[in-house]
Amino acid sequence: MEGSHSTNKGSGETAINISESKSTKGKAPAAAAAIVATTKAIPHHHHKGGWNRGFSIFDFILRICALVAALAATTTMGTTDQTLPFFTQFFQFQASYDDLPTFTYFVIANAIASGYLVLSLPFSIVCIVRPRAAGPRLLLLIFDTILVGFTTAAAASAAAIVYLAHNGNPNTNWLAICQQFNDFCQRVSGAVVASLIAAVIFIFLVILSAVALRRH
Repeated sequence: MEGSHSTNKGSGETAINISESKSTKGKAPAAAAAIVATTKAIPHHHHKGGWNRGFSIFDFILRICALVAALAATTTMGTTDQTLPFFTQFFQFQASYDDLPTFTYFVIANAIASGYLVLSLPFSIVCIVRPRAAGPRLLLLIFDTILVGFTTAAAASAAAIVYLAHNGNPNTNWLAICQQFNDFCQRVSGAVVASLIAAVIFIFLVILSAVALRRH
């Protein structure tokens, strides 16, 4: 180890010079380089990318499930039609979904939701391939939020009509028709349940997209 010496200046002050030890020369830069290398070896954004890819895969699966539910609701309601076996010369007792504007809106809303879900699948695949891409995820979040209200309104309004069909309303002299049109009521009830499932899945998709964007 190199020594230290003092120098007396004319002003009475004493300056002490300490030389660097040979044994410690170069160790500090080497330690700093090792810390940098260790930090670079495990980058934090790789962990985020893995989580975002997992969210994207789950998003893709949920979209397929929502597509199946929305298509089931559309086709079931759109093909619902029942004619009673007895009729008179002037009257035929028939029930069809297009007799009620609420059921017609239900079919249109779920058909639009089905078409949107088909178009959203490529964007979901892009999010899987590029998990850190925020643009497609934000676009899906906006349209998913719109479809939440769209499908929920269709399912809720149709559910109110189905309730009246099953139970009627004595205060307004609305009769329950499901005792006569049993098949019709069963099919429209199943369609409403499928649409509610699609609406719930849309809510999960919105939450999933928001969490994925939050982790960017």
